[in-house]
Amino acid sequence: MANNSVAYSGVKNSFNETNHGGEFGITIEELRTLMELRSTDALQKIQERYGDVYGICTRLKTSPHEGLSGNLADLERRQEAFGKNIIPPKKPKTFLQLVWEALQDVTLIILEIAAIISLGLSFYRPPGGDNELCGQASGAVEEEEGEAGWIEGGAILVSVVCVVLVTAFNDWSKEKQFRGLQSRIEQEQKFTVVRGGQVIQIPVADIVVGDIAQIKYGDLLPADGVLIQGNDLKIDESSLTGESDHVKKTLEKDPLLLSGTHVMEGSGKMVVTAIGVNSQTGIIFTLLGAGENEEEKEKEKEKKDKKSELNIW
Repeated sequence: MANNSVAYSGVKNSFNETNHGGEFGITIEELRTLMELRSTDALQKIQERYGDVYGICTRLKTSPHEGLSGNLADLERRQEAFGKNIIPPKKPKTFLQLVWEALQDVTLIILEIAAIISLGLSFYRPPGGDNELCGQASGAVEEEEGEAGWIEGGAILVSVVCVVLVTAFNDWSKEKQFRGLQSRIEQEQKFTVVRGGQVIQIPVADIVVGDIAQIKYGDLLPADGVLIQGNDLKIDESSLTGESDHVKKTLEKDPLLLSGTHVMEGSGKMVVTAIGVNSQTGIIFTLLGAGENEEEKEKEKEKKDKKSELNIW
């Protein structure tokens, strides 16, 4: 154990630090690359590059036993260097977008077509329709029916508009409530970390790279990390990898822990290496949102190209 531990001085929570270029001895890119590896590949990378998990702790300027000091300036520097543990939410849909989506219902489309046909027929007058075949009385009745014929088509259209507006408003209200609930849950959700030698609970959003987090059965991991100590630890990684079997985590075989996964058995301690958009969950969410953003950018580019062509002509 002596070879794997960080060399501590007499001052509490201070230790000999080696700065390998920059304020911290490791970059975001290196940590992201490390967390993308699995099992033996990750272990080999750690051994070749850092020696062991304690080498990662040294470069991150943290103590594997006492954690970070909790100094506000240090926490701010870490947030500037490695980001915050926040994944920006997907851009909410506008009310007009929800209206357009509601209009795509097949039943409503059929009703719209029926209403348009009904309105068209109500205003149609065949030439010479009431001269010889119909008398004056029947002609008057048909004229009254023709004048009132638009009401049926108009009523269908009004019904469609009401259904669309109510549906869009309900979807908008649900999305607003869900975002409010999600924000409240994120603010209230806390996780156990070690800071200044004290085991404390902090909001998930306040976790920074270098924190020493304690994990136990039932936890949903809020960040990526490397295992420091484990006790029969098994993780459910199906949310990220699709693997149904629980994965056993050990220092000798597979020490990487991923955000968004559940602790199914055991307990342990890890050093946080990636948070927010730089974590594996954050990367996946970013990629899912990137496709929509790219489509919007392409549409905007096409519009600009068309405008420039018109200006040339």
